[in-house]
Amino acid sequence: MSSNLPKVAWIGLGIMGSPMAENLIKAGYDVTGHTLEQAKVDRLVAAGGKGAASVAEAVRDADVVVTMVPASPQVEAVAYGPDGILENVRSGALLIDMSSITPQTSVNLAAAAKDKGVRVLDAPVSGGEAGAIEAVLSIMVGGEQADFDAARPLLEALGRTIVLCGPHGSGQTVKAANQLIVAVNIQACAEAVVFLEKSGVDLAAALDVLNGGLAGSTVLTRKKDTFLKRDFTPGFRIDLHHKDMGIVTDAARTVGAALPVGAVVAQLVASLRAQGDGGLDHSALLRSVERLSGSQV
Repeated sequence: MSSNLPKVAWIGLGIMGSPMAENLIKAGYDVTGHTLEQAKVDRLVAAGGKGAASVAEAVRDADVVVTMVPASPQVEAVAYGPDGILENVRSGALLIDMSSITPQTSVNLAAAAKDKGVRVLDAPVSGGEAGAIEAVLSIMVGGEQADFDAARPLLEALGRTIVLCGPHGSGQTVKAANQLIVAVNIQACAEAVVFLEKSGVDLAAALDVLNGGLAGSTVLTRKKDTFLKRDFTPGFRIDLHHKDMGIVTDAARTVGAALPVGAVVAQLVASLRAQGDGGLDHSALLRSVERLSGSQV
């Protein structure tokens, strides 16, 4: 292991966190991980990392702490309190929160951390499970330029497109916009799939030619096979996209931006969740369109 690389504590080893932490290990980083499920800590240890029984234990000797948890309440739970990151990490450490949370939560965290001498970046990602595994994530960052420059080598082990978008909270604002675009795009693809199928067209052929033109997108490239096979194994769960649509509609209301189509898609995501599909991949918006079209789901 290269001793001049910063020591990393990784909090949150879910669908995204596990492969991301493993990519840091492959890049030569010393990674100590903590998450709620022991099996996921064991997976990190098997990949060459170290396990910790608590957040406090994980962060104690860390130069950099990365958090990758589901939502604002979980970020607050691991950051604050006597057993949290801020009380147990050394002064001067860098906290990179890669969760997708409200911009205000990121702003508040940065302010609280500053009092402890801890630097913070909000650095949410896009690219889903495949992007995490392949280390080709898009990483949108909010915070200070100097902290971004310090974090960049580490972030380059996780993603391909890494951009400082502005002050604290800016990464989360851009991520919210990302989730708006992705949800509307998936919904449009889902409607096209049902329309094509009901019209008796060869779906695979149709999606191939559509993806080669202006209708093509990363969403269609990544989700084409999902639509064809109806395999909604989660790369990104409806439950989480529901949370993100809440963030973007709320943030847009705060700044006075109208999201007419986004609001409709937010309701479709919410209805899919209410029908018990929250644990499925967000491409399962197809199931919603099928139900509305009278198809057997």
